[in-house]
Amino acid sequence: MKSNARCWTPPAAAPLIAMLWLTGCATVGSSGLTPCPPVVEYSATDQARAAEEVDALPESAMVVRMLSDYAVLRDQARVCE
Repeated sequence: MKSNARCWTPPAAAPLIAMLWLTGCATVGSSGLTPCPPVVEYSATDQARAAEEVDALPESAMVVRMLSDYAVLRDQARVCE
């Protein structure tokens, strides 16, 4: 009767292939830091003008909700820096 032990032995390249495959799953660089999006700075005049324009909109306007979401994203980007 022939031994089938050789059939169950992984080839020498299998651990290397597995290691390379698993390193492809890494999405963060070795430093562990993710890149931060730039935060655009607006002058006080621009901010005042934008506030006046938003105040003129009805509270139910979709743009008001979107601007609120944008403010949250800007705060998160500032923390990231």
